[in-house]
Amino acid sequence: MKIWKYALMSIAVVLAACNSKDQLSDASGTFEADEVIISSEVPGKILSLNLEEGSSLKKDSVVGIIDPVPLQLQKAQVEATMGALHQKTMDVKPQVKLLQDQTEILKVQLINAFYERARVQNLIKADAATTKQLDDIDLQIHVLKRQIAANKQQIKVQETTTGTQNKSVLSEYQPLKKSVAQIDDQLSRTRIVNPINGTVLSKYAMAGEITAAGKALYKIADLSVITLRAYITETQLSQIKLNESVKVLVDNGSKSYKEYPGVITMIADKAEFTPKTIQTKDERANLVYAIKVHVKNDGLLKIGMYGEIKFDAR
Repeated sequence: MKIWKYALMSIAVVLAACNSKDQLSDASGTFEADEVIISSEVPGKILSLNLEEGSSLKKDSVVGIIDPVPLQLQKAQVEATMGALHQKTMDVKPQVKLLQDQTEILKVQLINAFYERARVQNLIKADAATTKQLDDIDLQIHVLKRQIAANKQQIKVQETTTGTQNKSVLSEYQPLKKSVAQIDDQLSRTRIVNPINGTVLSKYAMAGEITAAGKALYKIADLSVITLRAYITETQLSQIKLNESVKVLVDNGSKSYKEYPGVITMIADKAEFTPKTIQTKDERANLVYAIKVHVKNDGLLKIGMYGEIKFDAR
């Protein structure tokens, strides 16, 4: 009879413990963080990658270098091509100057021809010259005027033709200039710059390896604020709201819980089937809603660690 009495007392204690544990939390889940995979932006040999798994990195710190020499040589080649373009252009000034000098000589000859025409006209009045001499001078004046006009026209044609040729040559300059700017951008990307404050979770490459654009180098996450992803039932959905404060409970290994303040930052708008690894308050629920709770990390919370949530944190 005493044996049955002790057995019934033991069952009661176990049931009481189970009930108290069930009422300790409203939801449970595991901790996660927003992980960022840093990839190489340019191909080449990794000259240095100064980080290790578990090391803390500052935002905008340079953690590695990819060999910039191939890009530097490519830039030098493009700049040399740009310099050669100016040697292909034509200088129209010497030719224009020659035509202008010829025109000035023709103008002087034209002035002399007009002077000679006036003199011949006076001689004709005195019957000392013939009209043929006057006709010859008029023809000379006409030829000189035509030559002066032709020189002026030739100057315009020469300037237009040379300008068109030079424009065609120099049209290659702007694309080459853009190529230099693009190479400069790629050169800046040979410096591996860490984008966020965080802790290195995984390292995928080593110094001395050849990398490609888009190839992962390391994975980092900011663990100063960690996220507890948990699941709640449809009944609990109406009891919580975004930015609501909650209690987050983590097993401290001594049959008790360490408590952290948390804030609900996400509530799923669609239900999903209960994940196999997650236990909810109502284990019979087939559909649950995911929520995210941000928790300030004191360094003890780790990715993948199990945690529980108590909603009545107010």
